[in-house]
Amino acid sequence: MKFNQRLRIISLCLIMIFSVFGAVQAKDDVDIYAILKKIDTNTNFGEYDFSSVMTMVVEDPEKGIEKMVVHQFRRDREEKFLLLIQEPSVQKGQGYLLEGDNLWFYDPSSRQFAHNSLKESFQGSDVRNSDFTQWTYSSNYEVAGYEEGSLGGHKVYIVELEATSNSVTYPYIKLWITQTETPLVLMAEEYSLTKRLMRTSLFPKYATIGSFIIPQQMIFVDELVKGSKTQVILSELSISPIPDNVFTKAYIERVNR
Repeated sequence: MKFNQRLRIISLCLIMIFSVFGAVQAKDDVDIYAILKKIDTNTNFGEYDFSSVMTMVVEDPEKGIEKMVVHQFRRDREEKFLLLIQEPSVQKGQGYLLEGDNLWFYDPSSRQFAHNSLKESFQGSDVRNSDFTQWTYSSNYEVAGYEEGSLGGHKVYIVELEATSNSVTYPYIKLWITQTETPLVLMAEEYSLTKRLMRTSLFPKYATIGSFIIPQQMIFVDELVKGSKTQVILSELSISPIPDNVFTKAYIERVNR
C-alpha cells in the first residue's frame, strides 16, 4: 500500500475515533445530578410555608370510584406536614401529622393518635404518604445511567436512579425529565428492591407559585392491580405563612371538637 493511501486511512481512523470521543464528551457534559438538584430545589419551599386543597379521585376495580378532599399544609424547612381530610363526611377530621421522622394518624372517632409510615398507602389509595413531602432525588438517590429520548413530543432525559437510603419508598426509580431550562419530571416508574415495577406516576400539569414550580395534577397507576389508579389535583395554592400551632397534635384535636 502506498504511503499516501496509508496516511489517508490513518487520518480517517483518527477522525472517526475523535468523532466518537466527541459524542461521548457531549453526553458526559450533561450533569444529571445538577438537573436532579434543580428539580428538588424548585419543589422545596424552603423558608416559605405551603398550603393547598387536594382533590383525590380513587379508582378501584372492586370498590369503584371514590372522591376525597384533603387540606394540605407543608413546612419543608422543618420536615413537617399536616393533612386534614374534609370529604367524605365519614372520614372528616381524620388527619396525618409529620414531625421529622414521626408520622401520626389521628382518628376523631377514637380520639387517638397512631404511628404511621411514609411508605404506606394514603387511605388505601395509590398515593403513598411520602408523596406529600418534598422531592429528594439528588440527596437520596444516585444516577445509575441515563439516555436521551422523547415523551409526548417533549425531548427528555430518561434517568435511572438507585436509592442510597433505605428511608425512601422505592429503591429504584426511572424518571422522564424534560430537556428544558427548568427541568420537569413528566413520568416516573417506581420499582421494588427486586426491580419489579410497582407504580407509574404521571405529572401532566405543573403550577408556578412564587419562584417554585410543582406538580398540580398527578396520576398514580398501580402496576400490580389492573384498573387501580388515583388522580390528585391541587387548588387554592398558597405560600402564605402558617401559624406554628397548625403543625401540632393539639391543633388536630381542636379542629375536631
